[in-house]
Amino acid sequence: MAAMDRADLELVTAIRERGSLAGAAAVLDVVPSVVTKRLSALEARLGQRLFDRTTRRLSATAEGETVCLHAQALLQGFAALENELGERQNELAGSIRLAATFGFGRRWLGPALASFQARHPALQIQLQLTEQLPELGAGGYDGAIWLWPVQRHHAKDWVTRRIARNQRVLAAAPGYLARRGRPADLAALATHDCLVARENGGEAGDRDATLWSLRNARDGSIARVRVRGPLASNSGELVRDWCLAGHGVMLRSLWDIAPQLASGELVQLLPQYAMPDADIQWVAPWRPKTPRRVRALLDFLLDGFRGEPWKPAARRTR
Repeated sequence: MAAMDRADLELVTAIRERGSLAGAAAVLDVVPSVVTKRLSALEARLGQRLFDRTTRRLSATAEGETVCLHAQALLQGFAALENELGERQNELAGSIRLAATFGFGRRWLGPALASFQARHPALQIQLQLTEQLPELGAGGYDGAIWLWPVQRHHAKDWVTRRIARNQRVLAAAPGYLARRGRPADLAALATHDCLVARENGGEAGDRDATLWSLRNARDGSIARVRVRGPLASNSGELVRDWCLAGHGVMLRSLWDIAPQLASGELVQLLPQYAMPDADIQWVAPWRPKTPRRVRALLDFLLDGFRGEPWKPAARRTR
């Protein structure tokens, strides 16, 4: 059977991933006619039809699926080899692909990655912001910075490490409190307008009520209170804006609202209570050897976030 080179491997994987010859052409930065000619020539050399093509769709044949599967593995091997050779130099080099949630990714992780890349100009860093944690290994990710608990069934395939502690706290704007008063205890929240964020599934609840579970810092006990309110959204940032505008009480991550708490735009309520399931986690696909560039980035993030830089200086602990 005729040999395939790296360009052939990139061709078939691009066609399969994009699902069209035109899409593959865009990825490979050539005109569609070049992709058509190269695919026809490759199929002729191999003596196998790799893709069935009609006017409406393109799909891989059984032989094409086999070729694409091996092509993807070989290309990943090429990339790993190139990265390893690059990292044998003194300067970190290669690419790092990460995923993160939108809010934390924009506000805290994005600036940190820009700073890290500026220290290591030969690195290329790609950050995918998403509210659904992707399949890291299959998606080619080196890791993710995540705020929500990872599904248990991934435990054997992924490794996790806490980057920094975080908690969700109760807050409201001074204007709202002037109208409605401060809740004296958790039970009083049932009489207040509570703003609900249902990101990534959000807090447990139904259409009319939401259950907030909070831990008492004094004795570690968990208290649950069912709250209601006129406004809810899958956007935590929108809920924060509503709260700042005085529309109600919210439960929000400290990393997101610490500046507003410090400035007085927001007031923390019942400070002995917080939802503790919001620690910032490093999540990565298991691999026998983590590339040096990824280890260096993890160390950088651990050092930068360990002190919880979103907290007022007087409250930080190491």
